[in-house]
Amino acid sequence: METDTTEMKIFANTEKFDIKNPVITIGSFDGVHKGHIKVLSRLKEIANSIGGESVIFTFCPHPRQVLYPKEQLVKLLNTREEKIELLEKAGVDNVIFFPFTKEFASITYYNFIKDILISKVGMKHLVVGYDHRLGNNREGSYEKLVELTNNMYFEMVREDAFNMDDVNISSTKIRNALSIGDICIANSFLGYEYFITGKVVTGNNIGNKIGFPTANIALLDSNKLIPAPGVYAVKVFLGDTAYNGMLNMGIRPTVSNKGEFTIEVNIFNFNADIYGEKIKISFIKRLRGERKFDSINELKAQLEKDNHKALEVFKSKYIKGRYFI
Repeated sequence: METDTTEMKIFANTEKFDIKNPVITIGSFDGVHKGHIKVLSRLKEIANSIGGESVIFTFCPHPRQVLYPKEQLVKLLNTREEKIELLEKAGVDNVIFFPFTKEFASITYYNFIKDILISKVGMKHLVVGYDHRLGNNREGSYEKLVELTNNMYFEMVREDAFNMDDVNISSTKIRNALSIGDICIANSFLGYEYFITGKVVTGNNIGNKIGFPTANIALLDSNKLIPAPGVYAVKVFLGDTAYNGMLNMGIRPTVSNKGEFTIEVNIFNFNADIYGEKIKISFIKRLRGERKFDSINELKAQLEKDNHKALEVFKSKYIKGRYFI
C-alpha cells in the first residue's frame, strides 16, 4: 500500500463538520483491502478534481454488533486504531466515526442523505461500491440514490468491484481465509501482511527452558480477528525496528492441559527485556497447524524444524516490501 503524507482529520461526533467540498464514501472498511483501495482512489481523484476533500463515513461500533447482539460477535480485521493507520496511509483527508445505534439503523436512506450527509457534512459527491445499499432495511439502492441527486444537489459515482483471479475481494472472504490459516490468500486480498497489535505480558518461561524463548502477547482489542491456530513465520515490530520471528497460537497441548489460548512469538536474534511494551506482528506464512507431541524433546525437535522453515521463508525472494514464496 502506498503511503500519503497528508495529515488526516478524525471526527468522532455528530456535530456539523468543517470540511471543504466533501467527497464521501460510506462503509465499515474493515481490513482496508484492495477493493476498498480502489474505491478510495476514485474518491481522492474526484476530490482533487473539484478542489475538495475525501471523506470516509464509517461506523463505531460495527453495525453487526448492534443489530445482531445475540449472534456470535463478529471479529474484525482492524481495530479502530489500525483502521486509522491504514486509511491515513491510503491518503484519505477525513474519517468520520459515526455512532451506530439501533435508532440510527432505523433511519431511511432519504433522511440519512438529507439530514446527515447533506445538512451536517455538506456532501458534494457520493462514491459507492458496486453493491452498496443505505438506510433502514438496506432500501437505498444505487438506483434510488441516483433519484435524489437532482433535488439534493450532489453527484454520485459507483465504482465496480475489484477482482483478483476472477474473485471479488471482500472482508468476508479475507476473514474466511484467515480462519483456515490461509495467510497467503488473505495477504494477497489485503495488499499488505495481516497484522495484530498487542502488549508483551509475562508467560511461564517454558520456551526459555527448551531454547526457544518467547514473548507472550495480549491483544489490545478482544474484537480483533486472529488467524487459525498454528505456527507462522512473522515480522515483529518493536517501535521502528523490525525483526524476523516465528509465532505460535493455540492451547499448547504438549505443555499445558488448561486449554488456555495463548499467542507467543520467538523473535530471532533478540534477547532484550520487552515486558509491558507494545508489539506489532505481521503474518507472512503459516508453517503448520497446532499439534500435541509425546514429549518436550519431540516438541523441541519440531521447533527446530519450524525455525528452519521460517528462515527459508525469509530467504525467499523479496520484492517491493512483500514476500513471494
